[in-house]
Amino acid sequence: MLSFPGSLKIYIAIEPQDMRKSFNGLYEVAQDKLEENPQNSAIFVFTNKRRNRIKLLYYDGTGLWVLAKRLEQGAFSWPQASSAGQTKLTLTPEALGMLTDGIDLCDGCRRAWYKRE
Repeated sequence: MLSFPGSLKIYIAIEPQDMRKSFNGLYEVAQDKLEENPQNSAIFVFTNKRRNRIKLLYYDGTGLWVLAKRLEQGAFSWPQASSAGQTKLTLTPEALGMLTDGIDLCDGCRRAWYKRE
């Protein structure tokens, strides 16, 4: 499980992204589409169309981190836009942990595919 301080801002991109993007490509998406500065102590979370992969972009003050997770089965519970034209949502660190641990953010239970060994 990932753990982040409560003061850290977490932005989740609602629209799927090309998972071939890495440091520069995700940095550009955060700047241009999400309209946020990736160097302002925030984590940016991206997914693909099938919702079976996520990437996190984080600037720690010295450089960029890109963390990736690929599911072997199932899909992540991904939030939907609440208004037209919305490109991002903010999450708490606890919600990000639940998202990466296979918990459905809508009803708070584990997804059927999730099995911890």
